Amino acid sequence: MSLEQLIHKCKNNDRDAQAQLYREYAKKLYATSLKYSRNKVEAEDNLQDSFMVIFEKIGQYTFKGSFEGWLRRITVNTVLQKYRGKGAFEVVNERVLKDEPVSVYEEDISIDYLLSIVQELPDRYRLVFNLYVLDDYSHQEIAEMLGISQGTSKSNLARARMILKNKIESFKKKNRHQ
Repeated sequence: MSLEQLIHKCKNNDRDAQAQLYREYAKKLYATSLKYSRNKVEAEDNLQDSFMVIFEKIGQYTFKGSFEGWLRRITVNTVLQKYRGKGAFEVVNERVLKDEPVSVYEEDISIDYLLSIVQELPDRYRLVFNLYVLDDYSHQEIAEMLGISQGTSKSNLARARMILKNKIESFKKKNRHQ
């Protein structure tokens, strides 16, 4: 069955087609969900919620642009919507910090460790970091998505990078002494 046929069947609430769509895209969307979630359990919940929205809104997909991109946007927006309601983006201080890139390439640091320290970031820092660094959104786009100012987006990114840099340096120091 072609992707177009699968989408049309999903639009008609065909449960077998929905199950097939889930099987085909769940792993990719789980990875997206995991980037924006605090942990694996929350990512699984967010994935399920995302598919509920996908099946509810699939009738709005117009076959223009990437279907996978459309699925990813819904997943990201579903996760972000949960944080919007929790006050995760309340401004503490908009002072923009020096934006320093975090370098991890010279050391042997596992992807699992990096993911875990990103997931430990406070919500507002983690979400801005992922949107900017991993998904290549601009500060203007992030500000619009999260309902914050561009200055807050820049400040949150700088704070996230500072926290990650400190954790990585601490990790490196600890491993040098072992």
